[in-house]
Amino acid sequence: MRTTQRRGWRRRLTSFRVLVVGATMALLASVLGALSAANASVPPPPTGWTQVWSDDFTGAANTLPNGTNWIIDTGHSYPGGPANWGTGEIQNYTANPANVSQDGGGNLKITAIKDGAGNWTSGRVETRRSDFQPVAGGKLRIEARIQMPNVTGNAALGYWPAFWTLGENYRGNYWNWPGVGEFDIMENVNGINAVWGVLHCGVSPGGPCNETSGIANNRPCPGATCQAGFHTYTFEWDRSASPETLRWLVDGQQWHSVNAGQMDAGTWASATHHGHFILLNLAMGGAFPDALAGTTPTAATVSGRSLLVDYVQVLASGSGGTTTGTTTGTTTGTTTGTTTGTTTGTTTGTTTGGTSGGGGDAYSTLQAENYLAQTGTITEACSDTGGGQNLGSLANGDWAKYSVDFGSTPARQFKARVASGAAGGVSGLVEVRLDSPTSAPVGSFAVADTGGWQSWKTVPANIGGTTGKHDVYLTFTSGQPSDFVNLNWFTFSTT
Repeated sequence: MRTTQRRGWRRRLTSFRVLVVGATMALLASVLGALSAANASVPPPPTGWTQVWSDDFTGAANTLPNGTNWIIDTGHSYPGGPANWGTGEIQNYTANPANVSQDGGGNLKITAIKDGAGNWTSGRVETRRSDFQPVAGGKLRIEARIQMPNVTGNAALGYWPAFWTLGENYRGNYWNWPGVGEFDIMENVNGINAVWGVLHCGVSPGGPCNETSGIANNRPCPGATCQAGFHTYTFEWDRSASPETLRWLVDGQQWHSVNAGQMDAGTWASATHHGHFILLNLAMGGAFPDALAGTTPTAATVSGRSLLVDYVQVLASGSGGTTTGTTTGTTTGTTTGTTTGTTTGTTTGTTTGGTSGGGGDAYSTLQAENYLAQTGTITEACSDTGGGQNLGSLANGDWAKYSVDFGSTPARQFKARVASGAAGGVSGLVEVRLDSPTSAPVGSFAVADTGGWQSWKTVPANIGGTTGKHDVYLTFTSGQPSDFVNLNWFTFSTT
């Protein structure tokens, strides 16, 4: 799989607005910012909502955030993931309290620092929990009270604070973005008085979420500027609405929304019908700030400004709160350890009865051509180790069905042997669905050109814990009509 899916995100130029503020308004913003800077406790849930998780950052000064709640990311990438976190940002994330710590006043403080040699360090944290999602028919809110780094103008070039989420299946894979979904609740760059909100989904580049830009909007912060004062940034994930809807709010004012009607059902489900984990970070440089100001940071960029986070909380409305999820995957450098080419054309219609078997034990090697039923696929001679045949001509909307017994111990990982000779810009998702080709995927990974239709690669993906016997549907989803993958075999594992 090529690394062309870099999470470069942030080319939000088309929706960008510059707010020009006069001297009187600047003075007012400064006053309001000073008044709002005092720490506030986590507010009680509104009527009809229940708090399911929170952190108020009440630890002593210069202490790391609660390791029960947070993983501290370190370095320039996830292990085996895209370099520079997929965005081109230049800083090295550390677990040094100078970069990430509680300030003793009820805030998490993430600080970007440049050393004498010109190297930048900063901080990035993510929740251990990765199961934040609304129940079917319910709603979820993820919110935080934040002050962006208080720096503007040339001194701010390259500062990139963010409050966001990623789909739980990103952990341990790191190459299935954007299909697993990303919700950017608050982004800001270069000290501009604006907050950006973005949904990333589907395939990259292009697809229904216009990657790598995503479906984005922005607005100025109300009252005090984003840099001068604290504001409450809220993301509302509503599965009680028809169509299901995502909403972005700042200080209670809605300013952006995306709904399921804006894309196909498979892409929406892959991005939203599973758990997410929450991240807070302060990057320096990279695709988004560079798109607005050229290469950043510059010689004029000042060191030592901080992102302040008063609290983070998750609220649920509707029966059940968040569904049970997992925190599988390993992150290196944490302070508290780890968490656990096909022939041209496509056949049409649905065919039942593969060459033999049609599935079996989930933990054995299941040959893709041994399906019970399929639509849109072919079988062809395979040059991979072991020879035999592979399933080919796989494109958007195709699927194959297998009967799989997972037993009583939950399967948590899916692994498949794939090859692709797809043209540049053509990619898609290999998805695992249970009991119906239209049910929400329990796991998926993205695949693009691997070097040829018989150039084989084994790709892993996390799945939601699965037990018992199921009809397993492998479905293939892409924003382009072209064939994008061949499949030789697949298997499941408990770890």
